[in-house]
Amino acid sequence: MSWPEDAYTELTGKPPIRIEIDYSGRFKGYNANVRYTRYKMEFRLARNWEGVDEDIQKGLLQHLMCRVLKLKEDTLNIRLYEEFLRQSSNYAPKGESDPYLEERFAVLNDEYFAGMMDQPTLTWGRASTTKLGSYEYATDTVKLSTILADDEDMLDYVLYHELLHKKHKFSCSNGRTHHHTPAFRADEKKFWLKDAEEKLRTFVRKKKQKKKSWWNW
Repeated sequence: MSWPEDAYTELTGKPPIRIEIDYSGRFKGYNANVRYTRYKMEFRLARNWEGVDEDIQKGLLQHLMCRVLKLKEDTLNIRLYEEFLRQSSNYAPKGESDPYLEERFAVLNDEYFAGMMDQPTLTWGRASTTKLGSYEYATDTVKLSTILADDEDMLDYVLYHELLHKKHKFSCSNGRTHHHTPAFRADEKKFWLKDAEEKLRTFVRKKKQKKKSWWNW
């Protein structure tokens, strides 16, 4: 029995099914996905996974299996995978950052992290009003919507939120991943602008209205 089939049997207690793994250059960092039928599972993993220990890859497969099969299982391999992902930002290669975002990071780092946080890669994304920011653990990258360039306070708040993901990582229980833990929320409330969430909603609403008006012109 191959190790991918063993991952399935160990997790489900059922006889092995056909499992295929494809290492794809279409994924960044340590991303992966799975497609499955009753008799087969097809995993697509980023190329970075090729050099990772099989015990950790086995945990990745079991993590994805839990998601698609709606299982709440915990194995040693899943715990190894989760710890690997939590630590992946520590050895991710640094990309080129936007100079203005570097300036804002420096301000927030001094104010909220005692200047001790290592700078992640800081980039602009699209002009999105639905996804204002993201933090990718595997590449240690913060990406922000360009609409935030119009309001420095809102930019700082969203950037601070994403930096908290870098600080707190995530926790796992019963097959679920938790990113906004109580400790995360407690730190989030330390931001100087106490009504930041309300102001952010107003800011986004105005952006959406402006965009709609432009298309109706």
